[in-house]
Amino acid sequence: IFTQVVLVLAAKGLISLDVEYIDGTKIESKANKYTFVWKRTVEKNRAKLQEQIRTLLLQVDDVIAQDNAVKTEGIKFTAALLDEISEELNKSLESAPEPKTKEEKQAVRTKKKQLKELEKKRNKLQEYDQHLEIMGERNSYSKTDPDATFMHMKEDAMRNGQTKPGYNLQIATENQFITDFALYANRTDTLTLPSFLESFKSRYHRYAKTVVADSGYGSEENYLFMDVHDMEAYVKYSYFH
Repeated sequence: IFTQVVLVLAAKGLISLDVEYIDGTKIESKANKYTFVWKRTVEKNRAKLQEQIRTLLLQVDDVIAQDNAVKTEGIKFTAALLDEISEELNKSLESAPEPKTKEEKQAVRTKKKQLKELEKKRNKLQEYDQHLEIMGERNSYSKTDPDATFMHMKEDAMRNGQTKPGYNLQIATENQFITDFALYANRTDTLTLPSFLESFKSRYHRYAKTVVADSGYGSEENYLFMDVHDMEAYVKYSYFH
C-alpha cells in the first residue's frame, strides 16, 4: 500500500523518484533495557562449557564417556552428540548388574549424578546455541524483542553512554514525501546505504539518479556502489572539510 501510494504521487507529478534524500534515526524498542544478550559473553561462556563437558566425561568412570572425551579432543561438542552419549550411558547403567556392596551402590549413585550433570550441561549448550542462532551477524539482541539490537541512542538522559534495545530506521524522502523506509540492526548509517538503495529499487524497479545524505554515509564502499549504478552522489566524506 505504501509503495502504491508513492507511485500515485509520482503519477500526479508531485515527486519524480529520481532523487533520494536519506537520513536515519535510532528508535528505542519497548523491550526492557536489561534483557540484553551479548554475543561475546555467549561465545566466552560456551567455550568454557565445552571444557567443562570434556572434564566431566573424563571423570565419569565409564568406558563410553571416556572414549567420547578422548575422541572429541579438539572437536566441539554439540547438543546432539551429548544426547547420544547420555543415551549410551543410560543403557550402560540399566544393563549393569544390581549393586550389592556399599561401594558399588555409591558408584551407581555417583554415575547417576554425573549423568544428570551432563544433561544439565547439554541443556545449557542448547541455550547458548539458540542465542547465537537468534543473533546471527549481530553482536546483541533483546530477550523480549529478539529483533532489537542494543545500540547508543541520541537521547541519553543519564549521559553515561548506556546502550538500549532499538532499531536503526532509515528514511528516504523527496519533496517532503517519504518514498522509502527500512529498519536495520546495524548501529551505523554507513553500513546501511547499499542495502537501502537496493530497497528503493525493489519498490520502484529502478535506482534513483541522485542520492543526498550527510557524512554518516560517506565511505569508499558507498561511493563505489553509487558510481557503479550511475548515481550522482551528494554525500560528504566524514573527514572532508
